[in-house]
Parts: sequence; structure tokens; C-alpha cells
Amino acid sequence: MRVRFTKMQGAGNDFVVLDETRARLGLTTAQYRFLADRHFGVGADQILSVRPAPAPGIDFEYVIHNADGGEVEQCGNGARCFVRYVHARGLSAKPVLRIQTRAGVIEPRLCADGRVTVDMGAPVFDLARVPFNADGLRPEPVDSWQKWPLALEEPSLVATRYVAILSMGNPHAVQLVDDVASAPVLLEGPLIERHPRFPNRVNAGFMQVRSRGRIALRVYERGAGETLACGTGACAAVVAGIRLGLLDASVEVETRGGLLTIEWAGEGAAVRMTGPATIVFEGEIEIPDQP
Repeated sequence: MRVRFTKMQGAGNDFVVLDETRARLGLTTAQYRFLADRHFGVGADQILSVRPAPAPGIDFEYVIHNADGGEVEQCGNGARCFVRYVHARGLSAKPVLRIQTRAGVIEPRLCADGRVTVDMGAPVFDLARVPFNADGLRPEPVDSWQKWPLALEEPSLVATRYVAILSMGNPHAVQLVDDVASAPVLLEGPLIERHPRFPNRVNAGFMQVRSRGRIALRVYERGAGETLACGTGACAAVVAGIRLGLLDASVEVETRGGLLTIEWAGEGAAVRMTGPATIVFEGEIEIPDQP
């Protein structure tokens, strides 16, 4: 199968974007994995599919597959690239779009400075909806919220980490670190991502608070490993920092791929994320039937 694609990136979080507005490509898990492979395919953290509106009042459907081929609920940096893509391809001229994801409807907006702002919806704190199994655990109260103990037990590490747990349409566990540059992301990230208390796995965030208006962040993403930026991870980290009493309502997030702006007015309010979205190149690739 020969497929046209567009390579995009948002703060270094990179994507292969597929236009399925006319017809479904019907790719398998193995074929998504092939596209994401940086040696044999195009190379990407996620594969984004643009599909027709599934219902009245919706402009498009947004489908996300991680580099491991698994479909996931949400991707914030990808949402910004999605909007840039549909405008560049003439699929829509609306400045604000309503886009259906597995996690719900989001509303991205093109900004005058060329960046994209995405209404990411309200964060979810109900542990059963994250989901997170807290049976037998005692949380550590912090300000008006809490952090949960997570036992990491592997031959290479035996430790307990206290994490803030929430969902931005996908699950996140955020821990505070003194120095994000030296944080053990590649060691602890995989252990947290696949921890048995997260039945759907989890995105592991490592947050350094620089001031009440600025943090530095690294994220080990579920199904993708560490990426240069994670939009929902940035949202989750800022929400966690605000609820822990460490951050103000508007925060600049330093990622390894660039700067994101996250705003949250408090419980019940939607999180707003603003950042770049860039087309890198376009092309065609032959996808084998059985990669």
C-alpha cells in the first residue's frame, strides 16, 4: 500500500499525519508501528489520522496511535499540529474547530502569532476514571490535594516515589524533582509507565519548579518513551503544581523541544495550552502488508 503523509512537529514532539477524510486506510497495529519506526519507516512519536466529522456540530475526528501502534485517547501537541494541517490542506478555514477525540471534544484555535491554542477540557481527579488502583495506599496530604506513594521494585531500583495523579483525557503521574536535567527519566519512567496500579499504563512526568510561573518538564510517554515534549503532560504537570500550591494560574513550561504556555483557572475549568505547530516535510511511503 502506498500512502501519502505529512511530517509535523510541535515543540519537538513529532508526528506522521494521515488524511483519511475521503476513505479509511485500514492500517493495522503493525503498520502504524512501521510508520513510526525511525529506521525503517518515517519516524514519529505518534501517528495522527484526520477523519470526517462523526456527528453534527463536530468538524473532524482526531485519531491517535502511539509509536507502539496502540490507539490512545489524547495528544495535546498533536492537536495543535492537527489544526495546522487541516488549514494548510484547505480542509477547513474556521479559526476555531470542534474536534472529536476518544477522550471527548476539544476546541483548538489559531492565534495571530502563528501558534495554536487548544482547549484541552477539564482535568479529571477521580482515581477510578484515571484509572488508578489506590487500594491499601495512604496518600500524603499537600495543600488542598494529595500525592500517592508508588513503590518501584526492580532489580535495578527499589524505591518509593510520591506522585500526583490525574487525567487529561489520558492518565498522568507527576513527580517533583530538584533537577529535571539529571532526573532518572529513562530508569524510572518505564517502571512508572507500566506500574500495575495503572491498568491502562500511564504517562510519567518529572517536574522541576523554577518559579510560580515557570517549570521545566520531562515526560516518559506511554507507548512512546521519552519525547521532546508532551502537551497533555505539560497540562497535567501545571494542574498538579497549582493544586499542590506551587504554581500560579498561567505557567510557562520548558520542554526539551520548546516552550509551551499552560493556563488553568481552577477546579471545573478547562485547561488551555498554547504552543507551536510546524510542517516539516511531505512524502509518500510504501507500507508492506505485513511489516
